[in-house]
Amino acid sequence: MNLHEYQAKDLFSEYGIKVTSFRILKASDLLEKDIDLQLDALGCDEVVVKAQVHAGGRGKGGGVKLARNREEAKKCIKEILGMQLVTPQTTKDGIFVHEVMLTPAVNIEKEYYLSLLVDRDEGKPVIMCSSEGGMEIEEVAEKSPEKILKAYFSVDGSIDRSTVEKVLDFLQFDGKIRSQLEDMLVALAKLFVDKDASIIEINPLIETKEGDLLALDAKISIDSDALFRQKELAALEDMTQMLAVEAQAIKWNLAYHSFDGEIGCMVNGAGLAMATMDIIKHYGGEPANFLDVGGGADEEKVVEGFKLILTDPKVTAILVNIFGGIMKCDVIAKGLVAAAKKIDIKVPIVVRLEGTNVELGKEILEASDITIISAETLDEAAKKVTERSQ
Repeated sequence: MNLHEYQAKDLFSEYGIKVTSFRILKASDLLEKDIDLQLDALGCDEVVVKAQVHAGGRGKGGGVKLARNREEAKKCIKEILGMQLVTPQTTKDGIFVHEVMLTPAVNIEKEYYLSLLVDRDEGKPVIMCSSEGGMEIEEVAEKSPEKILKAYFSVDGSIDRSTVEKVLDFLQFDGKIRSQLEDMLVALAKLFVDKDASIIEINPLIETKEGDLLALDAKISIDSDALFRQKELAALEDMTQMLAVEAQAIKWNLAYHSFDGEIGCMVNGAGLAMATMDIIKHYGGEPANFLDVGGGADEEKVVEGFKLILTDPKVTAILVNIFGGIMKCDVIAKGLVAAAKKIDIKVPIVVRLEGTNVELGKEILEASDITIISAETLDEAAKKVTERSQ
């Protein structure tokens, strides 16, 4: 789950990490008095106006602008607030900007990159840093990998002295700013573990001309599987930042992601879902979605899964691939029958059932008036659905 920049900065402040002050304006706050009120509260007219969306590259899409005076600030706010922002990390349709952040312009002496994430190969949390702040870290890694340092820290959120010194020396920090970064690293590591973060990124981390270290930007993603114990953070999730169909999937606790293909997929288990998509591609088809109904799905959940698949107008065929274990084949069959009664399903449906209650599931489908194409194996199912999707 992603946080907005201002939400991430609130967390930074809670942990003693220095950020610039800021104010938030919403799409409903476009009256002159509303803008003046926030600028007055900020105490300056030379500000940076930043779109609050869950996507990187905001500046490239016109979502970050520097205003030198109050009139420019008002102009920038009105241009960004309510725009459909397209960046390298959004779809071609972009994301509607519901909120902007106003923050004072600062005198930058030097920019750095700093992030904390999980190195899944090593099974450890890691600090990544670079003197090339403000740039995309992927670009730095490709062109100048020697400018990136990885330093591991403990899963309990503690950092040993040698790791801190390694980072400080790599970035060539000394004096006052060296002490500031040391404190920041300790606080960030604690925040990372306390809040079940999957990534914390500051790009850029800046040294001001006055000699202070500030997190000029802030990105935090929380592990979605840990939200049951991060209820305050879960309440901050902004559903407007995702596709409506994906927001609906979250409501029903379905693992769903949209793709650009034409074959809808309903599968139980992430591994089986990946294998299903792979074999569809092997036979020349393209998956329209990843949909894992999970092991504990009931009939109603299956119906909602079909609704999600059929919201995509590109879908020309559906493959239902269920290996019954905890999830029983008869539950899927009942859900399919119920979905057919509630939804006008006009595309071919290929069904492959195996496992718990498979014969009962097949009997339920045969006794219904639904037109389905049966398959005994995944290979056969993939061939049939690909043929019928064209």
